[in-house]
Amino acid sequence: MDLRTIPRPEHPRPQMERQHWTNLNGEWNFYIDYGDSGKDRKLYNNTELPERIIVPFCPESKCSGVAKTDFMPAVWYQKTLMLKKDLNQKRFLLHFGAVDYECSVWLNGESVGEHRGGYSSFSFDITEYVREGENNLVVLARDDLRCGLQPRGKQSPAYFSGGCNYTRTTGIWQTVWLEEVPESYILSLQYYPNVAENSLTIKAKVQGSGVLEARASYEGRDCGRGQVQVQGQVATLTLSLTESHLWEAGKGRLYDLELTFGEDCIKSYFGMREIQIRGEKVLLNGEPIFQRLVLDQGYYPDGIYTAPSEEALEKDIRLSMEAGFNGARLHQKIFEPRYLYHCDRLGYLVWEEHACWGLDYSRPEALKAFLPEWMEVMERDFNHPAIVGWCPFNETWDVNGRKQDEDLLRVVYKTTKLYDTTRPCIDTSGSYHVITDIYDLHDYEQDPGKLAGHYEDFRAGGELQDTHPQRQTPVKGIPVMISEYGGIRWDTGAAGERDWGYGETPRTEEEFLERYKGLTDVFLDNPRISGFCYTQLYDVEQEVNGLYTYEREPKFDMEPFRAVNGRKAAIESDGSDMA
Repeated sequence: MDLRTIPRPEHPRPQMERQHWTNLNGEWNFYIDYGDSGKDRKLYNNTELPERIIVPFCPESKCSGVAKTDFMPAVWYQKTLMLKKDLNQKRFLLHFGAVDYECSVWLNGESVGEHRGGYSSFSFDITEYVREGENNLVVLARDDLRCGLQPRGKQSPAYFSGGCNYTRTTGIWQTVWLEEVPESYILSLQYYPNVAENSLTIKAKVQGSGVLEARASYEGRDCGRGQVQVQGQVATLTLSLTESHLWEAGKGRLYDLELTFGEDCIKSYFGMREIQIRGEKVLLNGEPIFQRLVLDQGYYPDGIYTAPSEEALEKDIRLSMEAGFNGARLHQKIFEPRYLYHCDRLGYLVWEEHACWGLDYSRPEALKAFLPEWMEVMERDFNHPAIVGWCPFNETWDVNGRKQDEDLLRVVYKTTKLYDTTRPCIDTSGSYHVITDIYDLHDYEQDPGKLAGHYEDFRAGGELQDTHPQRQTPVKGIPVMISEYGGIRWDTGAAGERDWGYGETPRTEEEFLERYKGLTDVFLDNPRISGFCYTQLYDVEQEVNGLYTYEREPKFDMEPFRAVNGRKAAIESDGSDMA
């Protein structure tokens, strides 16, 4: 396999990398099933569909070669695989990074599985369906983002994109790959670093029996080894590390990790860091940290949801850091593990947020549509040190006059905390909070003086004033973040009626920077605010409130912004006033 000839050739899951894998990206046969009648016509038996598409790009994107942006209720994919029938007790696992939204898979006309959820990864064991030689793989994706029970994020529910809703994504939009594993193999891994003890606890789910062995190293030097006999389906192993290298903001010090379970061998990595909340402060490795975040929506001009290359993923992180941010709020989209790998490597803080828009929060059945996918996301991404918090929902507005089902938010929050005891969780960013570890607000006031007035009483020791007091009451004694602000409109091209942003456009670059500095200083100077998130890193389609254009060109000299963002915040004190 020549990985240079296919798009997105890198391994899609760098924390669980095996030697024997095959990237299935590239040209597939394709068909848009506007009548959603393909099952009745038994298209799963087809060996060649009439059109062509480049996987892993969605058919709406230019990179796919299709570039059709109308609603597509169903799309079909077909590819012929040349496989050798298992001769050494190997098993074949078929992996999908993400398929939007309901996915059904057939191999040689036999159903091998179904999956619901447009943002989480999934796999099927196809060993029993494999033939020697040619194998006919068929995939169906069905997508109905207007049904009220399908999280869609910022994908536009209208024909045109507009405001802060953008071009849709249908079908396969992350790497598809095939993996060979032995009969006994590792299913999943969880890492629990203990900074005080300088140790790592590994929790492994396995298929079969045997001995789990682990070896940690740092820059090629052995740092710890261990093994444990596996009797059941879960094994726990703790490594004492001989070297201490903490993962910090801007310094992604990563350990390499090799795991073996019988004949199964996995390459992985981990970071030594701990997130805590103490009073109104968020601590990273025991030290107060001010989160200087930027909103990143993960859209690309040619790939829509899918970065055209791995370099494009890393570039967005570096552009953010060049502007003085130390992390991002990954907004209304679950980003791919390869992006998170670069966050891990570069020491870039991120909040992972589900693409909850499109879900009718007033309906009890929304829990069934949301929670299983959210759990899959947390299981996949649990080990990334860059993820410093979970945020399942964002701005859970009323739907057709019906208020959110508060039990929906409460159950998802409590399930998140039950699964992950190591990170904070914001139940719903901005509004309307039910139960949360950090109280965050969205505030797009464009006048720095008026914005400061919103938080003056809070700064002086009084109570926080919420922007939605009729629906929620601020929780006392926990960290406060302003997780959306700014959004200053600045269009580098010809102004158009569809250009969208917050407030009046500044008249000059100097006026833009003055407003940016005034707004940002409000939060940096407040000793009771633990972080901000500026809207946003780059423009997306008609939304022109980015510091960079949609093509990732800087609108301004970034040095002044780096100076504003990078100075010490009031809450990053010596800790003498810590609650």
